[in-house]
Amino acid sequence: MAEQFSNLYEIIVHQGQKRKRKTALFDDDIKISYGEILERADKLAAYFVQQGIKEGDRVALFLRNSPEFIYTIFAVAKIGAVSVPVNTFLKSEELDYILKDSGAKLLVASEIHKKVVNENSVCSNILWEGVSSKEKELSSFEDALMQENEVEQTVRGLDDCAVIIYTSGTTGQPKGAMLSNKNLLSNMEYSRKLIEVKPKDRIIVFLPMFHTFTLTVGVIMPLYVGGSMVIIKSLQPFSNIFKQTLMKRVTLFFGIPDVYNALAKAKLPWYFLWFNKIRAFISGAAALQPKTLEAMSKKFKRAKLLEGYGLSEASPVVCVNTIKKQKAGSVGCAMYGHAVKIVDADMNELSQGTVGDIIFSGDNVMMGYLNRPEATAETIVNGWLLTGDMGYLDEEGFLYIVDRKKDLIISKGINIYPREIEEVIDIFLGVKASAVIGIFDEKSGEIPVAYIELEDEVESIDEQGLRVHMREKLANYKIPKHLHIIEELPKNATGKILKRVLKEKLNG
Repeated sequence: MAEQFSNLYEIIVHQGQKRKRKTALFDDDIKISYGEILERADKLAAYFVQQGIKEGDRVALFLRNSPEFIYTIFAVAKIGAVSVPVNTFLKSEELDYILKDSGAKLLVASEIHKKVVNENSVCSNILWEGVSSKEKELSSFEDALMQENEVEQTVRGLDDCAVIIYTSGTTGQPKGAMLSNKNLLSNMEYSRKLIEVKPKDRIIVFLPMFHTFTLTVGVIMPLYVGGSMVIIKSLQPFSNIFKQTLMKRVTLFFGIPDVYNALAKAKLPWYFLWFNKIRAFISGAAALQPKTLEAMSKKFKRAKLLEGYGLSEASPVVCVNTIKKQKAGSVGCAMYGHAVKIVDADMNELSQGTVGDIIFSGDNVMMGYLNRPEATAETIVNGWLLTGDMGYLDEEGFLYIVDRKKDLIISKGINIYPREIEEVIDIFLGVKASAVIGIFDEKSGEIPVAYIELEDEVESIDEQGLRVHMREKLANYKIPKHLHIIEELPKNATGKILKRVLKEKLNG
């Protein structure tokens, strides 16, 4: 299917003609057809040209989840420019950094982010979502969509850059991963096949659209397939997600571990469990706890929970469990025509079951980091992308993630994988989540230390009991020397725990 498109704009042209009247987007009570998306993307493209945006220019999106986000992505693609979706949790200095680094010529922003946007000193050309055309001093979507002019498509090919996604910056300043049309289209096609997405599917999108997982698999893929999308603008109130899932007959539910942890514990009404149409839950961004997988399978007997693995540099999906076969604790198999290998420090392939560095190759590997040739050369070696994660493959090619390479703790020359310890701590009564980091120790080189976040209603846990529990399941050298109870573990927008912040706090 991907072969028929050479860029993102061609997706909406195809669907706008083939499924002109079909509802593509549900935005609360508003229904938006494929034909309307195409028409609005075309008008917006004309507006961008009027603003001086040319082929190859960057347009930054600082937008909440909205139909306008989608119009912008396709409008930018039509004129051959490059979309730069920006994390809306960022503060003004962080936004400034990305606008400067990407060289954005225009910023498309939501009115609810006005305070942060107005503090930015880099980009003065701003188009606002959520403001009325009556506010004459601001350029609004209402005005932009009044365009009567038509602009010709600037045709971009498979190898041209379509989107720049800034990595979440768990270490140092974020880097812009340049993703080509081929990167994104191949990833959508792979995901479509593995999750068996059909035009009749309805996908709910409540995760931020700026995130690469949501953008590729949650936003563009349903439109690529000809399905429908239910847009949730805000996570609050959380009950609205369940209401919309039921009312709009959602079949595919994309989430992150935090959402599934909450869902596993939530007291859902019987009618939701009885009448929901969900056939698959997809999880990405971070590892699922085994207790969550177990609780979800008991609660939702008709749906599969499919854990996957990816990173921005991979557009983003690398592996996912399939509808036909899942393995608990695994993130699934590599995509068709792509290869995942486990190697040692010298890039020699390791035998099945041996833990090593995870590398992969395929059409989804980014073009490189914007303005960072050295970082690109360190990350892509002979066509293989070095993920920075460690894991192993089983006899069927299913990948198991062990840990981030930089989180590895080496104590007296022995490798300690924090994730193994975290999984033991996480099943202890009263524990919501944990993070284990290594700290310097004169005798051992490094020793593990644990930070623990408690369940919402729990005020304390039996620390002695936890130590006994760990001694039963872990070798003595793996048991954390110190346990710190913390109100809330620091996380990024997709729920990944920021261990860097914990290390800074400890060294602070």
